[in-house]
Amino acid sequence: MLALLILVTVTLTSAHHPGEHFEGDKVFRVHVEDENHISLLHELASTRQMDFWKPDSLTQIKPHSTVDFRIKAEDAVAVEDFLGQNRLQYEVLISNLRSMLEAQFDSRVRATGHSYEKYNQWETIEAWTEQVASENPDLISRSAIGTTFLGNTIYLLKVGKPGSDKPAIFMDCGFHAREWISPAFCQWFVREAVRTYGRERHMTEFLDKLDFYVLPVVNIDGYIYTWTTNRMWRKTRSTKAGSTCIGTDLNRNFAAGWCRIGASTNPCDETYCGSAAESEKETKAVANFIRNHLSSIKAYLTIHSYSQMMLYPYSYDYKLPKNNVELNALAKAAVKELATLHGTSYTYGPGASTIYPAAGGSDDWAYDQGIQYSFTFELRDKGRYGFLLPESQIQPTCEETMLAIKYVTSYVLEHLY
Repeated sequence: MLALLILVTVTLTSAHHPGEHFEGDKVFRVHVEDENHISLLHELASTRQMDFWKPDSLTQIKPHSTVDFRIKAEDAVAVEDFLGQNRLQYEVLISNLRSMLEAQFDSRVRATGHSYEKYNQWETIEAWTEQVASENPDLISRSAIGTTFLGNTIYLLKVGKPGSDKPAIFMDCGFHAREWISPAFCQWFVREAVRTYGRERHMTEFLDKLDFYVLPVVNIDGYIYTWTTNRMWRKTRSTKAGSTCIGTDLNRNFAAGWCRIGASTNPCDETYCGSAAESEKETKAVANFIRNHLSSIKAYLTIHSYSQMMLYPYSYDYKLPKNNVELNALAKAAVKELATLHGTSYTYGPGASTIYPAAGGSDDWAYDQGIQYSFTFELRDKGRYGFLLPESQIQPTCEETMLAIKYVTSYVLEHLY
């Protein structure tokens, strides 16, 4: 009986921490000064498997920037030697990925089911979408807007008091599977809406005057996979004829300068743009919903991590949007508001020049559909934990992000078009 109990415990733990194969993996940050440094990193990538955390791929590295990437344990010594011999300035952000994976689950909340202060598995989030809607029928309704490649239902929550012809704001989370703080924020937002409606005047006004369409997890298949199999998975789990490699980067799959820059045509790459724009069922579901509600959607907000940035179009080109001055001022004010709570500093600006060029993104696509206020948020942190932000940071991260989202919402309400 004892042996059986031990077996059960081990299985449960490994299901909770799909991290045993990350023992000894390291995350490096390299300071890139010039083209020579970039070509050295290209040389390194040709001999060692590098999982790029920021930027998303080798091709997006720019001079005078930093590059964060993960290296397998067995390559760590060779990589440190290479960086040292070539006089590349670097630091080790994470010295053992496995211990960092386990340290994520540091929440003092002892809830067994859903918790807003913990990372929740998909089945828990799915049950929560049903529960939060049934418990708050006057504020929330749940609908299915499509299914994923593996047949999971994509749920959307409409948050707001019923009314006719209300303007709306669309917000999605969980495009990239490993960015766990993102779905946590969408859940937090819904909780705050329900908790403060009728008590806090801004939220009350927002929900009376407009609707929020909240999509808690876009890339459900990938998210499930980060819980069961590989915590560092980014893409979807779709397969492509003629390739053994799996997954498409949903944020390269929209019809906005599709696959032109900062995206890959190789199915094995992390930034694979798909076989065509909207080739992925998840992309199609989001795009179809937005197209069908274009007359009411006044703002599009998409939540990612990490790097503490608030980005607006364009990312597929270095061109600036028509209302660049307005978007820049709005982003500046929103990040200033965000910083008032915990002093967290965000940078802001157009995607291509602020972070890196990347075609096929949902924010650019939404903007080109005529949605004038389109923003990507890159939440905490700046690389200390990267994608493995501890649960103890969920509350402060979500609280400060709420301030920025509420600022944008107020602005949009005052500038309806």
